[in-house]
Amino acid sequence: MAKRGRKKGPNSSRASQSRQQRTFPASTFEEALEFAQKIYSIAGGQPVKRLTLFDQLGKSPESGPSRQIIINAGRYGLTKGGVAADNIGLTEEGLAAVDEQASSRERARARISLAIERIEPFEKLYSKFVGNKLPAKAVLIDAAKEIGLDSKHAAEAVDTFIVNLRFVGLLKTLSGAERIVSADMSLDELPATSRSKTPPELAPQRNNLITTEQAQFETTCFYIAPIGADGSEARKHSDLFLGSLVEPALEEFGLRVLRADSIDTPGVITHQIIEYIVRSRLVIADLSFHNPNVFYELALRHAMKLPIVQLIRASEKLPFDVNQMRTIPIDTSDIYSLVPKIESYRAEIASHVRRALDANHIVETPISIYFPNMKVSV
Repeated sequence: MAKRGRKKGPNSSRASQSRQQRTFPASTFEEALEFAQKIYSIAGGQPVKRLTLFDQLGKSPESGPSRQIIINAGRYGLTKGGVAADNIGLTEEGLAAVDEQASSRERARARISLAIERIEPFEKLYSKFVGNKLPAKAVLIDAAKEIGLDSKHAAEAVDTFIVNLRFVGLLKTLSGAERIVSADMSLDELPATSRSKTPPELAPQRNNLITTEQAQFETTCFYIAPIGADGSEARKHSDLFLGSLVEPALEEFGLRVLRADSIDTPGVITHQIIEYIVRSRLVIADLSFHNPNVFYELALRHAMKLPIVQLIRASEKLPFDVNQMRTIPIDTSDIYSLVPKIESYRAEIASHVRRALDANHIVETPISIYFPNMKVSV
């Protein structure tokens, strides 16, 4: 009698198909590198017991995010040892990428190799556009499809590619535009023996008002920001980030961005803001100016353990209470620093949003870390 296989539902089929089609790591190189750096700091470059490692990190070794970071670090070639291995160690190049005793040039060389050159689709995109101005995202997506990437993952691949380029120093502002430079050019700027760190690397007026009746929380991204009075520096800043960075970055996700000043409904505005904070599919918080209202609203979202992305001006320091959360720094020191990087900032925001909205993503905030059993319901 023929054996009956267990019938797979449509969701498992789509998930399987998605895993098979992604030919690049499901995170940026910077995120995977942080995991390698923790292995280096805990074990001094030697292999470490997987259970011991995650115990030191305060995370469950069997959780979805923990397993995913092991997979991503392995796919980048930073680590050896899979999700079921007894030990996890650094590869030779992985060690070179995090070794504090190595020169900045040696670390940068290893990072370029791992983040770009060893990832086939990234290497092909890099070879195609090196020496040129960073193309528009649509052009890069078309190129990604031409080299064989599935259309469902092309945008994600491009976002990750751009973020990786900038992190390892292959995306530089030259002649007023961001350009993809050769590895030799990037490395030549670094001293062979220094121990300096490798490089980490206008708005339209908004007059449209959105009513509560129109708002559908599942398709809404609520934008927490220091709004300020009309004409103030805070208002100009918020309009710039919203119109030039946040809204363009969210177009591919089909999310409408709503800021508090766009709510046009009778009633207590604080109640309406809180409702959007706790019910919207996504929240993006701009921590620039260290506005107290922003941090109050941010704490509410953290308590909900729902998807969130944080931004801040690069010139400002993250307060201690929230510096454990990954936050995107935006260089606004002058127009000449900001404008050439707008496209790569959009890609970085999109990359963070994509990760935050992933069905398997577990939101970790300072509240969830220290009070994992705390639950807030609406």
